[in-house]
Amino acid sequence: MTMGTTMQVIAEPRRQAILDLLREEELPVGELVRRLGVSQPLMSKHLRVLKDAGLVEVRADAQRRLYRIRPEPLAEIDHWLAPYRELWSTSLDRLERHLDSRRNG
Repeated sequence: MTMGTTMQVIAEPRRQAILDLLREEELPVGELVRRLGVSQPLMSKHLRVLKDAGLVEVRADAQRRLYRIRPEPLAEIDHWLAPYRELWSTSLDRLERHLDSRRNG
């Protein structure tokens, strides 16, 4: 999967909510369904898309299938965003200097 495809996958709000829950702990499908209030078929569809994009992985635990987040694709996005965070930080630093000069002015 390319980073662009990964970004398209996580742009969907329900998938973001799934990733938010999986960030805390691995969960079975039924628990994701319960917490997000969606149908089992819809949850399965979203999990399949996330799995195909490499964002989650599944492991069998007796009769349950537990899903957990895979951080590697998100690390790629984080790396790509780094220069943009620097721009944001620079802009905030300029704003802070401007406000300080007005207060001390």
